[in-house]
Amino acid sequence: MENAVHEAFALAEHAATAIQKTFPAHHEVLVVLGSGWAESVPALEALSTSPVHTLEIAEIPGFKKPTALGHGGALKSITVGSTPVLLLTGRTHLYEGRGVHAVVHGIRTAYNLGCRTVILTNGAGCLRTDWQVGAPVVIRDHINLTAHSPLTGDNAPPPLAGRFVDLTDAYTKSLRDLVRSIEPSINEAVYLGLHGPHFETPAEITMAATWGAEMVGMSTVLETIAARHLDMNVLALSLATNLASGLSGNKLSGEEVIQVGKDSSKRVGDLLSRVLVAFDQQQNGKRS
Repeated sequence: MENAVHEAFALAEHAATAIQKTFPAHHEVLVVLGSGWAESVPALEALSTSPVHTLEIAEIPGFKKPTALGHGGALKSITVGSTPVLLLTGRTHLYEGRGVHAVVHGIRTAYNLGCRTVILTNGAGCLRTDWQVGAPVVIRDHINLTAHSPLTGDNAPPPLAGRFVDLTDAYTKSLRDLVRSIEPSINEAVYLGLHGPHFETPAEITMAATWGAEMVGMSTVLETIAARHLDMNVLALSLATNLASGLSGNKLSGEEVIQVGKDSSKRVGDLLSRVLVAFDQQQNGKRS
């Protein structure tokens, strides 16, 4: 469509207006809970210093309930300390067939609600046999092999930036440093984003390792591009849900991803909680 980008941004504004009828008007952080992370919702809700607001995303313009295994269908508003936070309990993947703008609709909607920081989470295959399955990993950079970009087409409406976005620092160093201050032993990785929905072949994993990838999955990269286009700060966390294809001798399945997420729920919920608390404390220092 000739005006697809303009229309996508207009839909995000419409969605934000609809959300503001139920939620507080302003938020600062968006957290997207991907595969293996949905079990952390109770821990994050328990942090809230204000009443938790919930909307089913199917009721919000431009959203549909995700069809991926282990993904919720709600948008929640919580407050951590004095920082208002949006929790998106599931995401739309490119392989669901709704197009690239549906994949990043949550990012653009959150931007219209005031968010300037986004925390993306996912479940991913791990290429490092010396790393622990069930452990969280910080993404320091990515390789986008989805063959898509949310910036393809017409330029975004002014005063937003044009389509040529610098991704030199796609993942904000200060946020990565914040996580390491909380969890000094956490590993950092290059994430390879693929279209999916099929898992990778052993040959593709060999190629990915040759290119320097350490985690592989089917999300996150397009959302990061959309967020950086809006000059949002990005933190991305992967949960190593399995060794990548050909590295363990086991067949891969979506059910395995879900089970590892359940088994790791306390660990990832605790990490996300501590990250949000530390972020709030950091922001309070800047506010004072």
